[in-house]
Amino acid sequence: MPEVEDGMCFACGEENPISLALKFEKIEENKVKAEFIPGEYHQGYKGIIHGGITATLLDEAMAHVLGFKGIKAYTAELNIRYRKAIEIGKKLEIIGEYKSSKKSSIANVYYARAEIFDNNGNLKAEARAKFIEA
Repeated sequence: MPEVEDGMCFACGEENPISLALKFEKIEENKVKAEFIPGEYHQGYKGIIHGGITATLLDEAMAHVLGFKGIKAYTAELNIRYRKAIEIGKKLEIIGEYKSSKKSSIANVYYARAEIFDNNGNLKAEARAKFIEA
């Protein structure tokens, strides 16, 4: 479990009535995974998930992998590559991976990446991010 949980988190909060209800599990030393099925209320274009929801899924995966490592940090930079449209109603697998860290004069900096795959293992979106220690 991440060290700090917020019950009202939009992505994973159990107390938030509009939460995406993501539940991440550690699958390797530096990797976490969650599954998610987007509904109609997550769409942008008809039948396609909104890009902002995709960004949230990717960001949350990276935040969780840091949390599982006991790192408290916030997203400082997020770069997303949308590969293919993500359809509503189909199960997704979201993977977050811790990559590295660097000490700066201001704060520790952490690097992570995340990917979203469909049921058939097709890459739908990917991201890289920089996190700054909180």
